Amino acid sequence: MEMRQVLAEELEKLMSENENIVVIDSDLSKPNGLANLKNKFPDRALDIGIAEQNMACVAAGMSSYGMIPFISTFTPFATRRICDQIAISGAYAKQNIKIIGTDPGISAEFNGGTHMSMEDIGVLRSIPEVVIFEPVDNIQLKKALPQIINYYGVVYIRTFRKATPDVFDDNSEFDLFKASKIKDGKDLTIFCSGIMVNETLIANKELKAKGIDAEIINIHTIKPIDKEAVIESALKTGAVLTVENHNMIGGLKSAVCEVLMEECLVPLRAIGVNDKFGEVGKMPYLKERYKMRAQDIVDKALEVISLKK
Repeated sequence: MEMRQVLAEELEKLMSENENIVVIDSDLSKPNGLANLKNKFPDRALDIGIAEQNMACVAAGMSSYGMIPFISTFTPFATRRICDQIAISGAYAKQNIKIIGTDPGISAEFNGGTHMSMEDIGVLRSIPEVVIFEPVDNIQLKKALPQIINYYGVVYIRTFRKATPDVFDDNSEFDLFKASKIKDGKDLTIFCSGIMVNETLIANKELKAKGIDAEIINIHTIKPIDKEAVIESALKTGAVLTVENHNMIGGLKSAVCEVLMEECLVPLRAIGVNDKFGEVGKMPYLKERYKMRAQDIVDKALEVISLKK
């Protein structure tokens, strides 16, 4: 199933259980898969029009009356466009707002550079008390939503819209604030997020064939990052590679580096967008364009291992 379909189904269940949950979109309910919620909950699934800043302020007002608003739009409009509203009306005012941003990074594909947010995590990481979560697959999204609702505060949910391969299963444990270890290893640690987790698993097949035993850890919540997991694994393997669908400035690489600089200095390399804007293209082309393919992960892994003392 597409992630947007799972998102809609889970929100429908949660809205049936909790009458305080509302969903607000800015003229993108069909692309984001939430259009049917309007039929089910006409008073709690609202379209604010193409007015994202107003949408964030409406959500803040609803939160102040005890409601739990989810606002939904494409990632650039859920972060860049409403940054001040998130900071002041949301986080500074201690409101309980959940922000759904869809089509992160290169997954915007044919929507092109204006809609391709390479910096959304970096924008929101700098705002105090904002939680940033990026699900890997549908299972993780399902497990996360109840925990997100039970957490009071501003949470940014960075979601892919289309179908994704399952990385986890129904029996997998999930904690919103703890990293998820996918594989133990001893030669290097690969911290990965979002759609790049599956790309990392593809790369791991070649690493394994080369005799390299990689530890793979999914950092699904980039803020606050699970410092304990980062430190423990980095000390164990002595080399780190970060893999993300985001600008390497301000995202997962930056978050991991901030921890390691204070706690344990080990060689580090990164896969991600190297401070560039987006462009039009399908995912395979964009992965090649920004050096985010499985082969690029393998090459960087070999490079960082060579730096170990």
